[in-house]
Amino acid sequence: MKILLLGEYSNVHSTLARGLRASGEQVCVASDGDGWKNYPRDIDLSREGKGRAAFMVSLLKALPSMKGYDVVQLINPMFLELKAEHIEPVYRYLRRHNGKIVLGAFGMDHYWVSVNSEIRPLRYSDFNFGDRPRTDPEAEIYRKEWTGTPKERLNRLIASDCDGIVAGLYEYWATYREVTVSGTDGRPVRDKMTYIPFPIVMPRNPVTTMSGDKFRLFAGISRGRSAYKGTDIMLEAAREVLRAYPDRMELRIAEGVPFSEYTRLMEGSDAILDQLYSYTPSMNSLLAMSKGIIDIGGGEPENYRILGEEELRPIVNVLPSKESVRAEIERLVLNPDIIPDLKRQSVEYVRRHHDYMKVARQYMDFYRSL
Repeated sequence: MKILLLGEYSNVHSTLARGLRASGEQVCVASDGDGWKNYPRDIDLSREGKGRAAFMVSLLKALPSMKGYDVVQLINPMFLELKAEHIEPVYRYLRRHNGKIVLGAFGMDHYWVSVNSEIRPLRYSDFNFGDRPRTDPEAEIYRKEWTGTPKERLNRLIASDCDGIVAGLYEYWATYREVTVSGTDGRPVRDKMTYIPFPIVMPRNPVTTMSGDKFRLFAGISRGRSAYKGTDIMLEAAREVLRAYPDRMELRIAEGVPFSEYTRLMEGSDAILDQLYSYTPSMNSLLAMSKGIIDIGGGEPENYRILGEEELRPIVNVLPSKESVRAEIERLVLNPDIIPDLKRQSVEYVRRHHDYMKVARQYMDFYRSL
């Protein structure tokens, strides 16, 4: 099968491409590398240093190489660094010149914003705490961007018109399950959707022992998204524990660095802080877990349930509060004997559910079903 993976979030498409190619499929990744993270791609769609006119010229030159695919998978409705009204004609071009179109439910989009702001199927999310909407500036910015705007119209168009939708986390699956509008083929949008875990390439020698005499905690900060993802609260909790136990803990922080540097800085850690408002581990958390690094973040029961996991519980689940994060970090600092088992479970969890070859087979099954 000939497959085009268009756009990038946190190395999802680049990693999936490796699994699909190893399975014998013909795959092309076209993306901007997810900006400063600079993930690998075959067609570079980066806009860095280019005005709109210059970028449009480079895009027009690239479009002929995006024809004739059996499947085109879009990372998001905003799969290019363009305004939504300029992406729509590109989508229609892709629709005319290729076979099936698959939309990724992997991150920020109109339904993620609107469903969690209005219907609120999750106990907490980027946009709600129970029945109470989040009103911090970052949440309000995203509401304005994706409500009553060209971005909303583009998302609705693609979700209605595409052949399939893949959710990469439980939260996105639960959100799209609430979308009741019908698509252009008459099917409800939610009936086009499937859940497939994110893909991870397993390292050869994960470390499942304590890194040293001190508990080593790692945090990665995305530029401009620290408050939105709750990293600011998690770091505040971590620094409080560090002040209380300076002889038993180390804290390492990476901010706005390329992927290769991020992974280097992560090495040798015992645990990672990631995504306060999540039910599930993200790509960064899963990568860490595959290396034997414990994830302090999202590990709600729904996450294990959708995977069918009844044995392993490697994720140190925290509620969206500083007190919860602090308590869990302190528990690990004061009980180093539990760390090796959590590390071992972390590696096994990723191996069972996120190995890139297994995930690639799940994608191929979904593509063939279309």
